[in-house]
Amino acid sequence: MALGLGLGRLVPQLGQIVDSVQVAGVSLPIALGLLVMMYPVLAKVRYNETGRVLADKKLMITSLVLNWLLAPAFMFLLAWLFLPDLPEYRTGLIIVGLARCIAMVMIWNDLACGDREAAAVLVAVNAIFQVVAFGVLGWFYLQVLPARLGLPTTSAEFSVGAITLSVLVFLGIPLLAGFLTRAVGERAKGRDWYEGVFLPKIGPWALYGLLFTIVLLFALQGDAIISNPWDVARMALPLLIYFVVVFGAGMLIGRALKLGYERTTTLAFTAAGNNFELAIAVAIATFGATSGQALAGVVGPLIEVPILVALVYVALFSRKFFPAASSPLKG
Repeated sequence: MALGLGLGRLVPQLGQIVDSVQVAGVSLPIALGLLVMMYPVLAKVRYNETGRVLADKKLMITSLVLNWLLAPAFMFLLAWLFLPDLPEYRTGLIIVGLARCIAMVMIWNDLACGDREAAAVLVAVNAIFQVVAFGVLGWFYLQVLPARLGLPTTSAEFSVGAITLSVLVFLGIPLLAGFLTRAVGERAKGRDWYEGVFLPKIGPWALYGLLFTIVLLFALQGDAIISNPWDVARMALPLLIYFVVVFGAGMLIGRALKLGYERTTTLAFTAAGNNFELAIAVAIATFGATSGQALAGVVGPLIEVPILVALVYVALFSRKFFPAASSPLKG
């Protein structure tokens, strides 16, 4: 983070250079970092075992409720509680809460030794719901619900095409690449070679992609953070509460439902994480690149990344509270 902020100060033109080419509303270098980060994780998934995840009704229903009912409602509540006098930032946070994670959650789940197959299925389900429900939920939380509560409303038009493109790029490409790599690798060399030789070679690239993305995000937004420290702090507090509470709720609910450590961890991270690529792209397309909504979309990942890194360690620590038989280490 410090490296990114320093880089942004040393090279003031970095943002203009990086944003000169974009993919799905996200600068090309960040898009490449995300794809590099996602590919090794999705190449590890045993796609022939995803059927057992779909058959787990407790996991599927709980994930849908957490992701599409409770988490957006909680972000709406926090945004109004902490930013009642800042409508642009408030709207930006609500948009962040609606954008369910379909990318970076895979690496948090992998670092915390969660269920890879479950994570792949849950992010795919989130991607489908994102295309279908994002616009409707945006209308509900920005216009319908505030009006019913006697609060100011916000008018916004969300492009289904932009949302679909974001899903196809940041989930579809690495998912297809991971699936084809496993299918071809296992057919050519066998599963033992694929998992024992090939995967360890490409595994570190997930962390390289993550670190590159983090440094670039902080470098691009260094001026915004330094120029608006109080505004950033006011947005950071509800985001901090959101990530910690939603993650904690996922862990507690998963343990209560006896999902086991791996699937409980997957449930918690898929619920807590957000699709910052989509949130930023939607905010810029709807309100403009210099809007408060866009700044809120940018602040989201700047808070999310370090918090979820910390929550990886919290998850690993909590493993001792789960039955040993339900938490085999996948590595």
